[in-house]
Amino acid sequence: MDSVGRVRSVTIRDVARAAQVSPATVSRVMNRQSTVDAELVRRVQQAAASLGYHPSAVAQGLARGRTGLIAILVPDLGNPMFQSVLRGISRAAGAEGYRVLVSDSHEMPLEEPLLARETRLRTDGLVLCAPRAHDDELAALAERLNPFVLVNRHVAGLDVPTVSVDYAAGMRAVVAHLAGLGHRHVAYLAGPMASVSNRQRLDSLHESVQGRLELSVRECGSMQQDGYDAAGGALEDGATAIIGYNDLVALGALARLQAAGVEVPERVSVVGFDDIPFARYANPMLTTVAVPQEELGREAWERLSAVLRGEDPPADVCFTPRLEVRSTTGVVRTDTL
Repeated sequence: MDSVGRVRSVTIRDVARAAQVSPATVSRVMNRQSTVDAELVRRVQQAAASLGYHPSAVAQGLARGRTGLIAILVPDLGNPMFQSVLRGISRAAGAEGYRVLVSDSHEMPLEEPLLARETRLRTDGLVLCAPRAHDDELAALAERLNPFVLVNRHVAGLDVPTVSVDYAAGMRAVVAHLAGLGHRHVAYLAGPMASVSNRQRLDSLHESVQGRLELSVRECGSMQQDGYDAAGGALEDGATAIIGYNDLVALGALARLQAAGVEVPERVSVVGFDDIPFARYANPMLTTVAVPQEELGREAWERLSAVLRGEDPPADVCFTPRLEVRSTTGVVRTDTL
């Protein structure tokens, strides 16, 4: 204990004194360097065991030039989409002896660069999942973040492994589906303004509806409450179909419609994006665009792992999502037109 009665941690200097060696020798033993005499190794190990000394895993990693940790930075861990990507990374990295540190920017783009730098200092590599920071900021940070991988984002001119999804193709499939059911007016509940995937979906939506559907766009967000709050405005616009930025938004809109006594899909159809587990268990089951979430994580790790081994990463990959037609979309009733 120290002078005020607190239990003091055993240090490397305590072990060195007990073993009658230098702290540097203790460090070499703990880091399993082969240049230490066998008798000194025995003395150090014996002293460490008697004192209950346990070396810091982080310190050992730094001494060896690696930590055995990688990090993933997400905009909102409350979104099951990012949880699934994390699961894919964790399982793949764990199979190779790596652990994953998670950082959440809470949908605050200005915080992302600082979080990315701080997290990267403590790990061997970084996965930026759907980062909200501007392209110029990411490009300026690249040298300080390497090695890192981008998920759900592509930055022109930035030579970094990338795993992405063709959200435009997904939105085209949604529009074709709704048009085929007779819908003529759809509302899009938009995601966070800084979200690149939101811009991609909205751009594709504008292109896809031309000459086919009337489009209303409502500012929304990324969570269920956002969708719940925005659904009323979509009804006021006269839309017969609501497209949510993601499944959470769509599920929130669905809850608002049900609370208001609006029949789904008889009066209004609802479509989501991502195909999170909740989507197929909703009542009615949510029509959505399915994204291979865990596979995104596995592919991100495959590229980061290759770079960590000093190898060239596999080529960038872009997944084409598929439309999962379930119970929240249906033919437009003539009395709603």
